[in-house]
Amino acid sequence: MEEKISRFTINNKELPSDLPVFPLQGALLLPGGILPLNIFEPRYVQMVKDTMATNHRMIVMTLPMIEGSNGSNVYKLACAGKLISFEETLDGRFLISLSGIMRCRLKDDIQEAGGYKRMTVDFAEFLSDMKPNDIEIERDGFFRTLRSYFDIKGLSADWKAIEKCEDEKLITTLAMLCPFSDAEKQSLLEANCLNDRAQIMKVILEMSAFEEGEQNAKKH
Repeated sequence: MEEKISRFTINNKELPSDLPVFPLQGALLLPGGILPLNIFEPRYVQMVKDTMATNHRMIVMTLPMIEGSNGSNVYKLACAGKLISFEETLDGRFLISLSGIMRCRLKDDIQEAGGYKRMTVDFAEFLSDMKPNDIEIERDGFFRTLRSYFDIKGLSADWKAIEKCEDEKLITTLAMLCPFSDAEKQSLLEANCLNDRAQIMKVILEMSAFEEGEQNAKKH
């Protein structure tokens, strides 16, 4: 049997009250997911250095609300992740991986000497994110929609491996990897439970496949 997505054990009383915030278009981090990042901008290189010096090693990932913005206007429901791998390149970049821990609400900006964004955070609404999922999704309908989406997009997949994937890992990985819009990714992040997230993703997949089909039909 495949292992459930692991959760770091964190004492709720030890959760930080403020954290560095990394707004990045197209990048979704969910609790239980792993997000690899290539850090090259000087202010975010400094952010990683500062984070490595903390006990919690946590960074909040969020999506910009306006495409192409500088990150000043971001979605306030975000996800905090723990820096679990770190490699420095010869040209001064950092290759890191964040493990999604828990969603949070971003509150107020805090002045940060490193040049990156730092905000107060509130985890109170999302403590259940630390608990593994124990509800099964409706897999048959979901997989029919997923196969249709892959077919119409011309994507290949190892379906035997995908179908063996445990529900939470399946939905989390697909939500983070599929080329959804930032607004769609945000709706997946805001889902209250795995079943809701699976249902929202099913709708997104159906709409995308339909729109792609309509465009292909017009070409012919």
